Amino acid sequence: MKKWLVGLASLTLVLSACNSESSEGEANASSEEPLTMVWYPNESGNELSGARDAIGGIIEEATGREVEHELTTDYAIAIESLVNDNADIAFTGAEGYIQAKERNDALTPIAVASGPSGTEEDALYHSWFATTPENMSEYETAEGEYGLDNFEGKNFSFVSTSSTSGFKVPGTTLVSHFSEKEGYENLEIDQLAESGTLFGEVMFGNTHQGSAVNLLTGKADVAAFCDSCVANYVELSEGEANAPGSIYTVAENAEAPFEDLAGEEFGILSATPVLNAPFIANGNTVDEETITAITEAFTAEEVANNEDIFLPEDSEANGLFSKTADEQFVHVDDAWFDPIRELGQ
Repeated sequence: MKKWLVGLASLTLVLSACNSESSEGEANASSEEPLTMVWYPNESGNELSGARDAIGGIIEEATGREVEHELTTDYAIAIESLVNDNADIAFTGAEGYIQAKERNDALTPIAVASGPSGTEEDALYHSWFATTPENMSEYETAEGEYGLDNFEGKNFSFVSTSSTSGFKVPGTTLVSHFSEKEGYENLEIDQLAESGTLFGEVMFGNTHQGSAVNLLTGKADVAAFCDSCVANYVELSEGEANAPGSIYTVAENAEAPFEDLAGEEFGILSATPVLNAPFIANGNTVDEETITAITEAFTAEEVANNEDIFLPEDSEANGLFSKTADEQFVHVDDAWFDPIRELGQ
């Protein structure tokens, strides 16, 4: 009887503790405390403060809670904030989301920006291989197109190993191509980050802008970065957007890190479509009701028509998204990112 009473007392204490923790968790989930939103370094620059505030405004209106923006200088910082439950919401690339999701299953997509159709079918941007115009002919094939063969031994700039369009997609393309060549049969994507494996020297820009700067300043012979992350700094000066052979020029009024590079040019060797970047929520720190409210707010028609979110084509402001047709935010589930997961497998 005495042992039974001790056991009952212990069980009561355990249940009491669980109830206390559950109540505390529910209180935190529905708290009026500010929500922390983490941003990749690509979107952490001063020139995008207005765009960040506009996104934060959607969340504040939907939840009644203030949004505090956590700006970062490294992809890993943003991912660790999510993994360790130090961030409630984030704007990441598909690869960053996948990496974080593997370590924190409570992460869930809120929305992605659609394509011109207004659906997820064309919710895409582009991963570029780029070089300087005077060196483009070095990568031409006998058929007059651009190839990868002469990338071997060059100094190459990626963005970050957590970047979708600045490492995962271009890396998969490189492995697929070179693994069929003698000496590279066992090449793996992680090895591309090492100098002397395929490239003479490998460097990382830490942002897409930084990778482009590595190219324009002569540190890299070829660089990988994406169209959308440099759109606020460059202008199409020759050819068609996202077409091999096209030339882009740094704008006269370009802000950091391009402020001293006005007029410098780069050419596109290839442009590969990539799934758009997601806004994601952390289910460990934000309750389901709040996540639903944010998702509904993002995908509302009012936001699709908000010119601070989706900039008109003639806008001179810096922003994250453009309105060329029916662009809007659309909700996607975790499985939508499977094509990125499957790259290189």
